[in-house]
Amino acid sequence: MTYPHLLEPLDLGFTTLKNRVLMGSMHTGLEDGRKHFDRMAEYFAERARGEVGLIVTGGYAPNIEGWAKPFAGTLATSGAARRHSVVTKAVHAEGGKIALQILHTGRYGYQPFCVAPSRIQSPISPFTPRELSERGIERQIRAFIRCAKLAREAGYDGVEVMGSEGYFINQFLVSATNQRTDGWGGNYANRMRLAIEILTRMREAVGPDFIIIYRLSMLDLIPNGSSWDEVLELARGVVKAGATLINTGIGWHEARIPTIATSVPRAGFAWVTQKLRSQLRAEGIMTPLITSNRINSPEVAEGVLADGSADMVSMARPFLADPEFVKKARQGRADEINTCIACNQACLDHAFEQKIASCLVNPRAAHEQEIRVIPLAASKQARKKIAVVGAGPAGLAASTTLAERGHEVHLFDSAAVIGGQFNMARQIPGKEEFSETLRYFARRLEITGVQLHLNRRVAAPDLMGFDEVLLATGVTPRNPRIPGQDEGAARGQVLSYIDVLLHKKPVGQTVALIGAGGIGFDVAEYLAEPGAEQGHSLTKDAPAWRREWGIGDPVESRAGLVRPLPASPARSIYLLQRKAGKLGAGLGKTTGWIHRAALKMKAVQMLAGVNYEAITPEGLWVSYGKERIDRQLLACDTIVLCAGQEPLRELEAPLKAAGRSVHLLGGAQEAGELDAKRAILQGTRLGCSL
Repeated sequence: MTYPHLLEPLDLGFTTLKNRVLMGSMHTGLEDGRKHFDRMAEYFAERARGEVGLIVTGGYAPNIEGWAKPFAGTLATSGAARRHSVVTKAVHAEGGKIALQILHTGRYGYQPFCVAPSRIQSPISPFTPRELSERGIERQIRAFIRCAKLAREAGYDGVEVMGSEGYFINQFLVSATNQRTDGWGGNYANRMRLAIEILTRMREAVGPDFIIIYRLSMLDLIPNGSSWDEVLELARGVVKAGATLINTGIGWHEARIPTIATSVPRAGFAWVTQKLRSQLRAEGIMTPLITSNRINSPEVAEGVLADGSADMVSMARPFLADPEFVKKARQGRADEINTCIACNQACLDHAFEQKIASCLVNPRAAHEQEIRVIPLAASKQARKKIAVVGAGPAGLAASTTLAERGHEVHLFDSAAVIGGQFNMARQIPGKEEFSETLRYFARRLEITGVQLHLNRRVAAPDLMGFDEVLLATGVTPRNPRIPGQDEGAARGQVLSYIDVLLHKKPVGQTVALIGAGGIGFDVAEYLAEPGAEQGHSLTKDAPAWRREWGIGDPVESRAGLVRPLPASPARSIYLLQRKAGKLGAGLGKTTGWIHRAALKMKAVQMLAGVNYEAITPEGLWVSYGKERIDRQLLACDTIVLCAGQEPLRELEAPLKAAGRSVHLLGGAQEAGELDAKRAILQGTRLGCSL
């Protein structure tokens, strides 16, 4: 067995999990409203078929006060429990086990009925919570118990009580959000009373043979968060109160430290779980602990379990990326796993935008009923000979989907390797995971039988023998046409982002970046981080990453917060944009702040409302605003053009003129900021339909 620790069963006494893998809670939007239960059943059933040991649903509120938003998913009535039974039956039919997460958001609720221990507004909601009376607290406890009983009634194998990430129970634990002076506030015994009361009464209500997971915040990463002694005391209390498993929570949502983005080192917080587990074991407490955050490969998961960091691993987004993660690992097919790259673009960003979540690398996630890969024989469609031009994300998704269905597919690219602009994206510090997507697609090309033609620039006459032609030819950089730009290019002073990231042309010590979209931010991080051009990255150096962001040992510093110690930047950089307003406004909703914070730590000067007046040997001349005031010279050695892209579709017209059936995909259809999410979705959808 390749992964003996990962695939080892876990005996919980009254039941046994088939392996040590938890599909962690991930809000997809399917939880909200009554119309998605069939979709949710298929979504979870596919993961159960993929052999995950235990699934946890997205969060369900126990009552209206606990809503994440108006009309969010709630389990508070027997009628609702009956609707859930379609989900639990589907999972059980595939041999899986599933628990419902009980999520009370407290002051994080984006709705006017939110409640909290104290009347203190959170920085991530415009609503000020109502402070609960003692009777109000009792009502919340009863709602938790009722929710657990209804979950059992619905056929769930257990529940996860969300006690971390700054939600309702966590808010009682910390003095910064709990300023009560009654029996629910003050000393820590009182502040942890809510968690213990909920678990004690819940265990009594559901009986001994029902899984109760408690999600415990082990590292708050906020000022005045829980101390390590308090974390230990709570863990002991949680076990005594009847928790079956303890899951790891890292960071409050308002913490200004990334915890799950792609720039976080793999298994970057397993050491925290290990610290708690070793101390509990020394006291004879054997309750299994689950570790989480940025575990996305069988090798990483196996290592975490083998070194004693945890008894089980939680992976949420990796099961969006590949529902067969565990099955492939067990069958020795780990090279076929579609790896989660932690980009957040289609999962968390969608959730925060009130959309149904999906996955950049697997757009079928949570859309299984809508996007189906049906073999030609089953769909009664004729086999076609299809040309796909461009082996970037759109072309790779389309060609492999078409070939999987049974078409004869030829994939052409003028480059020597597949990947298109992903080959530049993976150069960026913290985006090394993008290499995994290319590894996955390279294997998929082999398995599906796509005929790959690299180093081959095709013209329209080369494509006349095909039934369909898909143009996934990507983009070309937009030319901002700044006076003096051509002369600067001739001097080697002006470069494009392609020159920097792909061709590795030399860059001076003072740099001006024209354009502050996703590409501008990427190039800024690449040029600012020491060693990035040589392939070194903080993502690969976990201790250095923790120093950079100010994460310390919670035994020595409360909540794990210490003073950040970022390394000196490799260069002096100006990041410029024409329009007024915040730079990077179009970046991902859940990751944009990370990129801005990272550049701020590297002393990158971010300037908006800039007019580009001229390029001279001395540098870049700029002015500001519509009035073009304050004309000044930004003395710089190198000017890098990151001013967006334009579609590259020169083959479209001659092919259409010749009567060919032509389809535009990805950047060739619409130029965007390296929008791989749209590209892979389009490629997959078209591959399913042709």
